[in-house]
Amino acid sequence: MTATDRAIELVHAAARAASDKLAQQIIAFDVSEQLAITDAFVLASAPNDRQVKSIVDEVEDRLREMGRKPIRREGERDGRWVLIDFGDIVVHVQHEEEREFYALERLWKDCPAIELPADVVSHER
Repeated sequence: MTATDRAIELVHAAARAASDKLAQQIIAFDVSEQLAITDAFVLASAPNDRQVKSIVDEVEDRLREMGRKPIRREGERDGRWVLIDFGDIVVHVQHEEEREFYALERLWKDCPAIELPADVVSHER
């Protein structure tokens, strides 16, 4: 089983939203073979808590425009690692220190990467 077309569409929208708010290291994985609860993960990071919040807000707004509301949002108070669960996809926006420490991409490295659109740019400093 692979991620649904709708999940891929949501991944692309979330990645674009993160890119528009200058997110770093934007990547996505098809986790549908490993997890029954979601099809894909989107990972993005930012150098400070304020930018993490800005990215999270933009992702939520963009997916809401597509008719998707988050089922759950966790970690917002600390602003270091916010998880937004949309059902089909889960978006992780992390402060760059948390991203380096937890290294989710190493944990999910055996899952296929989802190719992101050419207009998605990881804004590295």
